[in-house]
Order: sequence, then C-alpha cells, then structure tokens
Amino acid sequence: MAYAVVRTGGKQYTVREGDQLKVEKLPGAPGDTVELTEVLMVTDGGAVTVGRPTIPGAKVVAEIVEQGKHKKIHVFKYKAKVRYSKRTGHRQRYTHLAIKQIVV
Repeated sequence: MAYAVVRTGGKQYTVREGDQLKVEKLPGAPGDTVELTEVLMVTDGGAVTVGRPTIPGAKVVAEIVEQGKHKKIHVFKYKAKVRYSKRTGHRQRYTHLAIKQIVV
C-alpha cells in the first residue's frame, strides 16, 4: 500500500490515498483541489524514496472538504496580590482535506 509523508503548516503527516485529515488552514474553498508539494518520503509497496529534504516533482493531490475552527481553548492570566486577571479564548482554524492521489 502506497503512502507518503508530507509537510504542511509546520507539521508532518503520513497520508494514503483516500485518507482524510485536518491540517493548519490553507487558502481555498470547499471543493477546491490543493497540491501539497513538500513530500518528504514516498513508499510504493517495497520501493522507498526519501527526499533530501524533499522529493523533486512529487506531490500529493487533495480536495478541500471544509474550512473550520477547532474547539475553543481558554487562556486565563492571573497575578497574585495585585487583583489582575484576564480571560481570553482562541479557536485555531483548520482545513479538512481528502487525499485523492500521490504523484511521484
């Protein structure tokens, strides 16, 4: 079974054709096709190709399923003895991808 290791948004993901994953936000609308060109490694059965650092000409073609936000995280700052407290929240944006094809 063929799989690839790609880098996007400062993180590395192991992907196979047909997989779905959430990555850091990428530009585009749902239904658009996106190409991930930073392919670090590809294996097809027994043959393994490792890039230095990337494999030239290799890409992973994916379709954007949705653009969304993760669950909210709450941040609370507090300083003792000075009556200072501050509460904020953050929702990180993500892109949900469906992997269509691995091209070497």
